[in-house]
Amino acid sequence: MANKKLAQLKQDIKPFESSGTKSSVWQLVNTLPPFFLLWFLAYEAISVSLILSIGLSVLAGGFMVRVFIIFHDCCHGSFFKNRKLNHFVGTVTGILTMFPYRKWKREHSIHHATSSNLDKRGTGDVWVMTVEEYKKSSKMERLQYRLYRNPFVMFVLGPVYLFLITNRRNRKDAKKTERQNTYLINISIIGITALLIWAIGWTSFLIVQLPIAFIAGSLGIWLFYVQHQFEDSYFEDESEWDYVKAAIDGSSYYKLPRVLQWITGNIGYHHVHHLSPKVPNYNLEKVHESIPPLQQATTITMGTSLKSIRFKLFDEKSKTFVHFKEINESL
Repeated sequence: MANKKLAQLKQDIKPFESSGTKSSVWQLVNTLPPFFLLWFLAYEAISVSLILSIGLSVLAGGFMVRVFIIFHDCCHGSFFKNRKLNHFVGTVTGILTMFPYRKWKREHSIHHATSSNLDKRGTGDVWVMTVEEYKKSSKMERLQYRLYRNPFVMFVLGPVYLFLITNRRNRKDAKKTERQNTYLINISIIGITALLIWAIGWTSFLIVQLPIAFIAGSLGIWLFYVQHQFEDSYFEDESEWDYVKAAIDGSSYYKLPRVLQWITGNIGYHHVHHLSPKVPNYNLEKVHESIPPLQQATTITMGTSLKSIRFKLFDEKSKTFVHFKEINESL
């Protein structure tokens, strides 16, 4: 994209980058109390009907995704204008969602700076191998990659690994503030879990919490996966990589039903978010509707997004994703 067009695009987006205190507070009000209420109702419903309890937990899991979107905005410093307030709310929502605030903030910033760059993969993104890389890999590396890209492993076992292992450890190069924040969140999660188990018992706690964690974790991984893994997604080597193209062509517009769009905090407008992470989630739709060039981003629906499960490897020659079966003959 020409520098002139890029400058104009940035100018058009700038008015939407400012967070509104009232809008942010209102989002906290319409997200956190309903989540806690659904959690309590799910517990109370155990004595009435296990199915009803699990159903309420599933709804609470949806609100947990919305809590994560608030956490996500705090990581970008876009939820509140006040930096310290973003850190505080980010840490609290990090405890609720079981995500280490400062660690994830750093990793996600790297993801935004390197998204779709084939030479800078590996931090904060989904593991993607190119066809040529796969062909040159050992049998063990191919097996590991195939397991990783298996839907059951990614969307069922993935949340377990994410919540219990990845999110609980600091990176080796983490600074003191980041390490302390992770320790604080870990200790808080252990303390709250122990308190709830003491109050309602192991069985009741697991009946309520497991569906919430599973739904939120699986849906979160799915959203992250599908919005960068679509048929004509943009991937380039460092020498050809372009930030704007990576945002608009490497991130999709996931067109969801209104209810799901609300639950997921407008994150379906992922192309807008990647172009300008400073835009708070409640302004993403406004940006998309107000700036015509952004409406040219690849649109996927709930139906078409299911095709992405078949996408396993990126073919640099055809600039598209392919399935393992499409390359087996040449191995």
